Amino acid sequence: QAQLVESGGGLVQAGGSLRLSCAYSGSQFSRSTMSWYRQAPGKERESVAVINNVGNRGYSDSVKGRFTISRDNAKNIVYLQMNSLKPEDTGLYYCNARYVKTYWGQGTQVTVSA
Repeated sequence: QAQLVESGGGLVQAGGSLRLSCAYSGSQFSRSTMSWYRQAPGKERESVAVINNVGNRGYSDSVKGRFTISRDNAKNIVYLQMNSLKPEDTGLYYCNARYVKTYWGQGTQVTVSA
């Protein structure tokens, strides 16, 4: 079993930055592929960024060059650094862990004002 707790969301003006954190409780963090998803009102949840157990990263086209995913295996935390934020980045951001099973956090709200 694993539990994920996101933090770091908030209200920011367009062009600003936020750093999201996801704390993982469990024993398989270093083996897990970790991802960030987001869901805007009225839209489906979409993948934003992913980092696997050896540090390979991937991003959606909409955030490439602005967002950076990273992980600290000593602290069992995955981060999402978000720069040059746009109003269309607004949404509920979820952390996801995959290793044998899939786990989700409760989400943290990010609101970007124009």
